[in-house]
Amino acid sequence: MTTLYLSDGIIKDEILVVGLSHKKSMRDGKASLVIESGDIALDTKKLLSILADMGATGNSDEVIKIPGITTRLLVFTGLGENKAAIDDEVLRRAAGAAARALSGSSSATFSLPTKKISTLEAIAEGVLLGSYIFNKFRVDSLAERNPSLKSATLHSKQAGSPGAKEAIKRASVIGKYSALTRDLINTPPSHLTPDSFCKEFTSIVKKIGGTAAGLKISIMTETQLKAKGYGGITAVGQGSANPPRLLHISYRPVKAAAKKNYAYVGKGITFDSGGLALKPAAGMEAMKSDMSGAAAVCAATIAIAVMKLPVAIDCYAPLAENMISDNATRPSDIITMYGGKTIEVLNPDAEGRLVLGDALVKAQENKGLDGIVDVATLTGAQVVALGTRTAAIMTNNQDFSDHFFAISKVAGEAFWPMPLPVELRASLDSPVADMANIGERMGGMLVAGLFLKEFISADLPWLHLDIAGPAYNEGDAYGYTPVGGTGMALRSLVALAQSAAIS
Repeated sequence: MTTLYLSDGIIKDEILVVGLSHKKSMRDGKASLVIESGDIALDTKKLLSILADMGATGNSDEVIKIPGITTRLLVFTGLGENKAAIDDEVLRRAAGAAARALSGSSSATFSLPTKKISTLEAIAEGVLLGSYIFNKFRVDSLAERNPSLKSATLHSKQAGSPGAKEAIKRASVIGKYSALTRDLINTPPSHLTPDSFCKEFTSIVKKIGGTAAGLKISIMTETQLKAKGYGGITAVGQGSANPPRLLHISYRPVKAAAKKNYAYVGKGITFDSGGLALKPAAGMEAMKSDMSGAAAVCAATIAIAVMKLPVAIDCYAPLAENMISDNATRPSDIITMYGGKTIEVLNPDAEGRLVLGDALVKAQENKGLDGIVDVATLTGAQVVALGTRTAAIMTNNQDFSDHFFAISKVAGEAFWPMPLPVELRASLDSPVADMANIGERMGGMLVAGLFLKEFISADLPWLHLDIAGPAYNEGDAYGYTPVGGTGMALRSLVALAQSAAIS
């Protein structure tokens, strides 16, 4: 991971990164460029002439490199429309885009506008998120790939301000565990199974101190799951040679009383073939990402523990491989979920809601919860409704949803509130069981949310985050977002805990 430094002194790196925005003249409507170099003074007149000749626009995701005057290289990263107050997320993305463009470089100084500590932290996050590269499985081709930017110095007068070092520490934690989440998502199912996922987090918990850090971990095997009535996880995983697991990570602050107690639950389908409702071959390779929710909630819990936030977290990852075999769950099978509800499985490819249902009931056995959040790559309908960059929020508690929505904006993750229409619930009725696992096709994202709502106590604030589109980027890299796993939801989950800690 890129190493971060703070400075408000002489620039020692050979590469300097500054911002570039554009604005329209009120007189003639023509666009002009504006260099945003933070606390460093540059000869803007000469540089603007060069940039104009190069056809620079200052648009987001634009990165332009030119020979420097006092540095070897001067890098301009696009900020979009010029504004008096630049949004933290704009700076986060611009820093990320520059960091991506500087892969293979040993060091660079970033000088972007940083009037607040929160802005400094956002830029630091952008650098770390943007410098992420996944090379774990490269051997012969590794030499052809540039490594991540080795180090970055954030130049700002804020460098000596109270809280600056802590802001960089927080950004480093976000960067580290976002990278962990992305690594897990990008790891193929040949190397990531329910069992190896659990072993990975067992190792991580041990490395950061285990109980001394307030962390405990427990794992239910397939035998225990079946014996204790976890019918959803068992049914989804029974067709695979890699048996299911239920991972539980609990965090309790060591030196402070918990101000809030949350449960995080993440869908952990390490590969989704669709089961006997087999998916089309085209695009099935992306189904290694169907455990994005589990990766996000588990990594977020570890990040919260590393930050020593005074918030209690119970994290559950129901893990299974949805595969085809002579033992796979069949369409029309009836299963009994943990807690006793019976489900007619009309579609084995609607499996995420089955494993989540079990885990949601288990999580609520802790009666002191202030809220429960589930995170899942749950429905293709989410992508149809909101596209590939915006995730959905569904809830039974408007105040909880509004609060999360507000902090997710600050964290820089795109969510949008969606309804749970009562009239769609009837489509989940089954003539032979308590409920079917699919219902009305139109509004499928909302129907899935209504299914999960059936497993939530009415008086417990609950959020369902469907991250199907934004969790895995199959297009081009942009801003700080790489191709492949994105780490979607981790920052917002950590921010939720941070907001509770300061309330």
